[in-house]
Amino acid sequence: MASVPGAVRSFTQDVASTPASALAPRPARSTVPLIVGLVVSANLVGVVTVTMLLLGLSGGSDPASDSGRTTLLLVAVGYLVLALPISVVVGLRRQRVTNAWLAAGRQPDRAEAAYALRLPVDTAGVAALTWLVGAVVVTAVGAAVHPDARVGLRTGLVTTLGGVVTAGVTYLLVARVARPVTTRALAAHPPVGSLLLGVRVRLLLTWGLTSGVPLTGLVLMFLDPSIPGGPGETVVVALVAVSLVVGALATLLTARAVGAPLRELRRAVQEIGSGDTSVRVVVDDAGEIGLLQTGVNAMAAGLGERERLRDLFGRHVGTTVAQQALDRGISLGGEERTVAALFVDVSGSTALARRLGPEEMVGLLNRFFEVVVEATSAEGGLVNKFEGDAALCVFGAPTRHDDPAGAALRAARRIRTAVTAAGEVDVGIGVAFGPVVAGQVGAASRLEYTVIGDAVIEAARLTELAKALPGRVVASGAAVQAAADAEQQHWAPGERLVLRGRDVPTSTWVLVGG
Repeated sequence: MASVPGAVRSFTQDVASTPASALAPRPARSTVPLIVGLVVSANLVGVVTVTMLLLGLSGGSDPASDSGRTTLLLVAVGYLVLALPISVVVGLRRQRVTNAWLAAGRQPDRAEAAYALRLPVDTAGVAALTWLVGAVVVTAVGAAVHPDARVGLRTGLVTTLGGVVTAGVTYLLVARVARPVTTRALAAHPPVGSLLLGVRVRLLLTWGLTSGVPLTGLVLMFLDPSIPGGPGETVVVALVAVSLVVGALATLLTARAVGAPLRELRRAVQEIGSGDTSVRVVVDDAGEIGLLQTGVNAMAAGLGERERLRDLFGRHVGTTVAQQALDRGISLGGEERTVAALFVDVSGSTALARRLGPEEMVGLLNRFFEVVVEATSAEGGLVNKFEGDAALCVFGAPTRHDDPAGAALRAARRIRTAVTAAGEVDVGIGVAFGPVVAGQVGAASRLEYTVIGDAVIEAARLTELAKALPGRVVASGAAVQAAADAEQQHWAPGERLVLRGRDVPTSTWVLVGG
């Protein structure tokens, strides 16, 4: 399995720094006695299974009538009484590494996390080893004390089947109880490398507990030549009942281990689909489901990062330019458009900066530019760039506008009204209309969306003129004539002037009553 992509590492570090209390709802010290109780319960399930199988293989006879069989059963019971506490102690000693970092309330290192993830497997392994040794012991004792050698071999085989049941149930129970520990270990070190008992192995284990062991036991009962009539009905019914209980328990644990995370993943995917990229799921599985949980978290983190980049991109170049770049890509060059250009500049900004200081001046400009952005956006325009204490706004590019001239003139009036009401700065506003080239200029490694043409230059020159006029707003005749009749009513003809840097005169229009 490949390692977690580099783009996910920031998310992993965030989760790893989460407080332990947020990741492990059950304190570590309460988990130990619970695991001990579950191990004892799993062994009792194995004992019951072995008892049913032995009664079936003995034809339902009383074991006390046969001294050899009695001795064999006593040895088996004595071994379990002695071995069970020892196996519990061994299992607890193997948990000392995990208990150490849990009690200290710190994050585990990679080796400690890997050790914690093996807790269900290690506990089941101890149980399996205990029963395997027991199978060898009872087989040897049976061969020594019973005249029929098949009794010892049969008892050893049955004990092995009981060990399979015990180890399987132990794994499923401990894996369920140890999920808080697994969560903390995976939060510090997400699942990488070889998987620890994935979904396929769990399903095969469930099949073994629900079908493999019971069916094997029934086959042994009916094939044993020492039981010509087969096992008694009571024994078969009891074995089936035990198998149903064990099977139901194993199936329930496996279903919950797989179903609960999948439901959480489905909820998370639905929330991500609705736009909430802050959602995260707890990674509490060291197999395929854990990889899926990590993948969903990585997807959410990546989409959130993409949205943040989109937002930052839109704030720097404008949302319409950003969307166009995302949809069509970015290339140098442009296209001819007929647009309205609005240029606004602060009067006396040099003296104002000396009087206010840099910090207050920046705050003042930010409040002024907020007015410009709101007015331009309300009319469907684009604030193309900020130039110190001035701003260039464009209507009709990059997206087309039904009435670019009228929108620019309305935005100019809105800006003038808001700036006059605030009374913080004095501005000049110029509006022009005409063909320009709009597109990306610069270099492949650094480019900018801009508009180039006579209308832009004309708007800047009209702004210089507007600073000296009472209304502080001047529009070109082409801009007013291109606007709708409803907007033209707000404007009156002004002087016809030759603007700086131009050869032909420009008809100027000013606000009515300006």
